[in-house]
Amino acid sequence: MAALLKCYRPVLSLNSTPLFGSKKRIELQKYLCKYTNNRSFSEKLLFRKKKNSSFIFRRCISSFSLPNQASISSNSNPEQDVPKSDLWIYNTMTRQKELFKPKVPGKVGMYVCGVTAYDLSHIGHARVYVSFDVLFRYLRYLEYEVCYVRNFTDVDDKIIARAKELGEDPLRLSKRYCDEFHHDMEYLHCVPPTVEPYVSDHMVQIIDMIEKILDNGCAYRVDGDVYFSVEKSPIYGQLSGRKLEDNRAGERVAVDSRKKNPADFALWKSAKEGEPFWESPWGPGRPGWHIECSAMSAAYLGHTFDIHGGGMDLIFPHHENEIAQSCAACNKSNISYWMHNGFVTVDSEKMSKSLGNFFTIRQVINLYHPLALRIFLMGTHYRSPINYSDVLLENASDRAFYIYQTLHDSEQLMRQQPIASQTKPIPDDTASCIDKFRSDFKSSMSDDLHTSVVLAALYDPLKYMNDLLHTRKGKKRQRRIESLSALEKEIRSVLSVLGMMPASYSEVLQQLREKALKRAALTEDEVQKKISARNLARENKEYENSDAIRKELAALGIALMDSPDGTIWRPTVPLALQEQQSVST
Repeated sequence: MAALLKCYRPVLSLNSTPLFGSKKRIELQKYLCKYTNNRSFSEKLLFRKKKNSSFIFRRCISSFSLPNQASISSNSNPEQDVPKSDLWIYNTMTRQKELFKPKVPGKVGMYVCGVTAYDLSHIGHARVYVSFDVLFRYLRYLEYEVCYVRNFTDVDDKIIARAKELGEDPLRLSKRYCDEFHHDMEYLHCVPPTVEPYVSDHMVQIIDMIEKILDNGCAYRVDGDVYFSVEKSPIYGQLSGRKLEDNRAGERVAVDSRKKNPADFALWKSAKEGEPFWESPWGPGRPGWHIECSAMSAAYLGHTFDIHGGGMDLIFPHHENEIAQSCAACNKSNISYWMHNGFVTVDSEKMSKSLGNFFTIRQVINLYHPLALRIFLMGTHYRSPINYSDVLLENASDRAFYIYQTLHDSEQLMRQQPIASQTKPIPDDTASCIDKFRSDFKSSMSDDLHTSVVLAALYDPLKYMNDLLHTRKGKKRQRRIESLSALEKEIRSVLSVLGMMPASYSEVLQQLREKALKRAALTEDEVQKKISARNLARENKEYENSDAIRKELAALGIALMDSPDGTIWRPTVPLALQEQQSVST
């Protein structure tokens, strides 16, 4: 390790503009190849087309979309304004909560491992990306300038196996599932990351890094393959706490008698018949799983950056191997904070495709609103496991309806009775409610992102609003409209940070109703007929029949609400699930 002399440099400088999130095309420059020992080879790096193959001949480094965002650069001005609020996050490396201090004042570099695109994503994936979406949003709320990098693995054994099964080109298959993933993230209100690199577009950077690792004596070649030698890494095991002698060949790493140590892992895999491949100094092949993230994080954030995240299942071997190979390529490699979210479990087992016990995001949002799924995922601290259940999803859906119905009712009233004067102060108790909510929000989020506490803290301001909207006493309150406006504004601000602000309150309420009807296997017309039958029974004083109709609908998750203006319905947790929850608590 002492022989490490040169560092792998970032390949892009991301130009800052005031329009965060806008798109522009950026061509990777050929000068990147100057970091390769064999420049002429890297400049000619091509995706080969075999005979009788549908693989497309193309350059490895192609154009891609990149939202404008300031680079995470050591040349940044240290005198610029920096966020004032403290943020404490749990660091897997040190196994404790630590005060967040970015390497560059006011700027954050964050890398999160993305999906291996060979199938639709499940809600275990949703938990990862909702968790880090909340972190991304909260860092920006704290006025940090964030470069968020999340990759796509589009070259992998699982992709190749699935493509063979379907008779499809591997890269086309992975591209299709990358597009589906984007749709899932949009449904879940996840903000697009700053950069989304694909493995297939970064072969130059991957090969460069492997060459550096070989030059520094930390890897070896075997018949066209290149393996990392874990015995050459004195820091191996520091993230997971595993001892080298306890390690076995890791996930996605086949047992191979040619390895010097069973825990050694592939940096480069020689080409096999019918598989996509790229030329390299060691012959045609493709990268191993772990090297891609080291190369791409270094490409966009440098070898030292602030946050690296992913699911808890990635601590070993993936992130452990990333650390080892990154340090082998550059002895100054350092990531300040490692963050990992807990699993989504089913019957206390991790939800995963390999176990076959998973529900895709599409399956869940077919019956539940995406914002209800988001609330479900945020209803438990991100590091704790969540057990998937219909009860929790129904509760999340019920909570979503209550939130947006309250805000919708307030919005409607404020349209009818606009604020007469913006200069009038709100009542002291309204101000006190808002101050407490704001304080609870900041303290909970800054304490390692306790979103569950924030969701619970919504209860008081929403109850206050409902009192102002619907109770006799509330309707008589002075500066009622001003109070509603101030409360709605504060709640809207918090919901934006949580990724829970819909385009329209009325639209999301209608969608929540439609999902409830679908779960109940009813149509709107059928519910209205039930309401009419109940009204008739009440008029005829057939109270037993009217109660039976109400109970029948409640069992299906449809609650009837009587008012002077008539009877309406709203979604609710089905009676059987309410009883199940009561027994469990």
